[in-house]
Amino acid sequence: MALPDALAQAFADHLRRDRRRSVHTVRAYQATAERLMAFLAGHWGEAVDAAALARISTADLRAFLALRRGEGLTNASAARELSAVRGFLTFASEGHVAPTLKGPRVKKGVPRPVSPDEAVALAEDVAESAAEPWIAARNWAVLMLLYGAGLRIGEAVGLTGAILPLSEAMPVTGKRDKTRIVPLLPQVRAAIEDYARLTPWPIDRTQPLFRGAKGGPLSPAIIRRSVQAARTRLGLSERTTPHALRHSFATHLLGRGADLRSLQELLGHASLSSTQIYTQVDAAHLLDVYRNAHPRA
Repeated sequence: MALPDALAQAFADHLRRDRRRSVHTVRAYQATAERLMAFLAGHWGEAVDAAALARISTADLRAFLALRRGEGLTNASAARELSAVRGFLTFASEGHVAPTLKGPRVKKGVPRPVSPDEAVALAEDVAESAAEPWIAARNWAVLMLLYGAGLRIGEAVGLTGAILPLSEAMPVTGKRDKTRIVPLLPQVRAAIEDYARLTPWPIDRTQPLFRGAKGGPLSPAIIRRSVQAARTRLGLSERTTPHALRHSFATHLLGRGADLRSLQELLGHASLSSTQIYTQVDAAHLLDVYRNAHPRA
């Protein structure tokens, strides 16, 4: 019979060795396992081993989570605790499925917008760090599509040569093959046209517009890595990602008076509820501005 501490340690070793989880995750999950067994020992009034864990019930789990919530655990922390418990129980019982218990609802985090100056600085740094002028123009054009037109990165790299010649708007196919019309600012049009002029690869209506260094379709991962390197050089937050530029597009439009229905169409959201999160973004952005600028803040 394995002692409780030995079971928790074995679980930690499994996470570290077999699952290659981070040191922080291993430490947190081991602590959860130890807390669970200490609770069950008092709850059941008996020693806890792997055989005992195999008979844990939903009511037992609910009682454990209630105790943890009483200790001040937030919804997000309680959800993580439950995830750790499930993993531990599955490990300790050698694959036995843990009792089903619905976790607490976790409010989605509000995306943090990138300021206009930061967005431009980021795009400039990514472009300036490119190996060749045409790659610099490509990176600039892709990031301008994210920030200036609100495209998802997959939508941007998925554009074909059929969008040329450009007009004041272009069709974009997004999730669920839904096509929407996206207006193009003069700066965005100029960025795309500059890339089209400099690219060494032929532009075909049926082929990807944006190409990788060897001529294949541009991978979103290339842009993500370039943005990651640029934000490090510029000292920007880790939340400054390609998708954050799309969030910023939405936030800045909303701040300038765009209505949610129009924003929904521009972003290609299937439902208005997906767009309504930007009302929270705008409030958070205004609060940041207030705190940083108001003399009494």
